Amino acid sequence: MASSSSYNSPCAACKFLRRKCMPGCIFAPYFPPEEPQKFANVHKIFGASNVTKMLNELLPHQREDAVNSLAYEAEARVRDPVYGCVGAISFLQRQVQRLQKELDTANADLMRYACNEIPTALPVPPDMAATSVQPMAASHQRPVGSFYQPPATGGFSLPYNSLPWNDNPSAGGGGEGGI
Repeated sequence: MASSSSYNSPCAACKFLRRKCMPGCIFAPYFPPEEPQKFANVHKIFGASNVTKMLNELLPHQREDAVNSLAYEAEARVRDPVYGCVGAISFLQRQVQRLQKELDTANADLMRYACNEIPTALPVPPDMAATSVQPMAASHQRPVGSFYQPPATGGFSLPYNSLPWNDNPSAGGGGEGGI
């Protein structure tokens, strides 16, 4: 019994317009009875006869997209009568621009941080280490192995244990103790 009453329920458009929903109703596929506000907004902004004309001029496979666009624009016009969906689009574009600026700032901070991790001077040869290299303060020392090494594909790359300031003779480095 409940299924027969729901089967015969008119579409939201016919219910809103207080008319009988005929089997070939052009609104029925696009304005289901569960969404009465969708048609109410479309009717308020565009009018039922204008929507009927638009839908009749379109090919059947284009109608659903047209109704969705009309419903979106109508809801935006109800919320913002002056700008409608253009106001929503402008808001979203401003938000994208703001987020792009935040992303650019974060990338710049990341690059600045990464550049501060790169040692400012190249390794000093062992014979010059005693005269030109100053020891770092303990608060500025990095843990072992955390220095920047350029990628092996370009430039030069020294293994950690062959650096002149590595005092660990078991690692095979030049344990000259220049520092």
